[in-house]
Amino acid sequence: MKPKLLIIELWGVGDLAIATPFLREACEKFDVTLLAKTFARDLQARFWPAVKVIPFHAPWTAFDRKYHLHHWPWRSLFSVARKLRHEQFDVALSARRGDPRDHLLLRLSGAKMRLGYPRLGSRIFLTHPLASPDRKEYRYEDWRIAARALDFELEPRDKLRFPPRPTSRLVLLHTGAAQAVRVWPLERYLLLARKLRALGYPVRIVCDPGQAAWWKNAGEQEVAAPQSMSQLLKVLDDAGVFVGNDSGPGHLAASFGVPTFTLFGPQLPELFLPVHPAAQFLPGKPCPYKPCSDYCRFPVAHCLVDVTEAEVWPRVEAFVRAQLPPPATGSPRAESSPS
Repeated sequence: MKPKLLIIELWGVGDLAIATPFLREACEKFDVTLLAKTFARDLQARFWPAVKVIPFHAPWTAFDRKYHLHHWPWRSLFSVARKLRHEQFDVALSARRGDPRDHLLLRLSGAKMRLGYPRLGSRIFLTHPLASPDRKEYRYEDWRIAARALDFELEPRDKLRFPPRPTSRLVLLHTGAAQAVRVWPLERYLLLARKLRALGYPVRIVCDPGQAAWWKNAGEQEVAAPQSMSQLLKVLDDAGVFVGNDSGPGHLAASFGVPTFTLFGPQLPELFLPVHPAAQFLPGKPCPYKPCSDYCRFPVAHCLVDVTEAEVWPRVEAFVRAQLPPPATGSPRAESSPS
């Protein structure tokens, strides 16, 4: 019988996508349970079917008012703690850098062996503290360090392999992001779509639901605005390449084996570039406060908004040409486009 391993990853879609190689490999050695947000159940069937998911929305992962303790769902917190103890885990792990809240949950799980990157005295909750990586070390490396501590190895990012995908020449332009400071202006994405179509590449616009009206007013009638994780996964199935903001869908596309081009703003690509070996990026404008996550000190996130279409287009064109078969001479545009 395999030992039981609890993995805590309570944050976003991108964080779980980066953890995917670890989750897959861990299942070879452990009976794996993942404590994560509800959308992990949709990812489970597609990426790591052997993993058991316990859904939990930790109140401290909210964007606003995360420390209004009187609004916390204390009954749910205690219920999750009881459920974890009932599972009788042999090992529990958080690979999030220096998060004492995760480490307290590890302790409450009752696991005999508890691994994490300690901070602010959280070492007392861990039986096996991990050596903290450099703060600018790639996020995927945290999982590689944790894997070695559990006696297995993960391939480096540039050696990762993905299942073969059906041939697709479709360029997905995803214009959304969880926070506004990570959204490159929509009118500049529109210019990219026009130029790619002029070269003969089929383009599909994928966006957040709140952006759909803007795109339809701009003349895009075949806009995809997924309202659930399962809908998003179906859209990504058709992608040949993915171009978009620093957001969860780009990381999911990489997990599908789709090459990605990411426009970074407040975050650093060396921390959160999607795991596909062919992933490309534009780092955004310099700012002394980077990385600043989702809270900008300025009225506008100049690190991203000041990136012009003229700067992005040559990089995107080269990326698409390198990853997709050349368009057939005189090929019609596959999607409707404003003239």
